[in-house]
Amino acid sequence: MTAHGARVLIVDDEQPIRKLLRVGLTAEGFRILEARNAREAEDQMGAEMPDLVLLDLGLPDRAGFDVLQGWRAAGIAVPVVILSSRTDEGGIVRALEAGADDYVGKPFGMKELAARVRVALRHKLMRHGETPVFRAGGLTVDLVRRLVQVDGEDVRLSPKEYDILRILVQHAGKVITHQHLLREVWGETTDPQYLRVYVRQLRQRLHDSPNMPRFILTENGVGYRLRSPD
Repeated sequence: MTAHGARVLIVDDEQPIRKLLRVGLTAEGFRILEARNAREAEDQMGAEMPDLVLLDLGLPDRAGFDVLQGWRAAGIAVPVVILSSRTDEGGIVRALEAGADDYVGKPFGMKELAARVRVALRHKLMRHGETPVFRAGGLTVDLVRRLVQVDGEDVRLSPKEYDILRILVQHAGKVITHQHLLREVWGETTDPQYLRVYVRQLRQRLHDSPNMPRFILTENGVGYRLRSPD
């Protein structure tokens, strides 16, 4: 399965939104399946498993959070990108923690959405066999030898800085929440300020300006995203 021709299931009760997505994503080379509610989504998943799901949180018959959690509990690992008009950080974080691969707020730009879909599909492919050497725009991370280079120059990182970078590399292109990073690196949910300090130091060592990032992108109030591999 490649991004071109991938089956995308749109789960949204608003017909104009489904039409917009169908037209826009078809033009980008995707095959479209549609569902108006949770029941139809379950039927579609049973009839033809999609390569990716665009899931609205505000479904009329069942909360999108519950649908997502049910899929993950059942071992369904299909990438899920949340479409939501919610602007509260708590809702976004809850969706990501429940197993969503990404989120896109309404209203959205079609080019950005298509790009996010492609990133989620690439991430799915990477999960089937982790690449031991990660390369993206001048950044090289050898996960076997624990070596990091930027533009061919070796970069020395502290253990905590490397752990943060390793987790971002393993989920490149996906939003990783503050809570997830804190649990993975510190073993417990602690003060997010620790994470901000270490990410700032990591960016300095990678010569990565937060104003014009090459590698680590900030998702305000939610977490961080490492750019996708080359």
